[in-house]
Amino acid sequence: MPMVTVSLSPQQAEGIRQAVDEGGYASSSQVVREALQMWSANRKGRVDKKLGKEGRRRGHAMASDFVTENASR
Repeated sequence: MPMVTVSLSPQQAEGIRQAVDEGGYASSSQVVREALQMWSANRKGRVDKKLGKEGRRRGHAMASDFVTENASR
């Protein structure tokens, strides 16, 4: 895996150490990888939401429109 160096606040570093010490993660790297996956998913969700709003503004239907519509029947 590529190696990247980042700067963390003391509180962030302590949070990572604490997550590992509590046994939820095997390593600091695992904590950071999961955090980045969550960040990426969150960011993708915001982009998808923005694109959906733009598409609706232009009159385009989105797949989620049909799911929501069918779920309320």
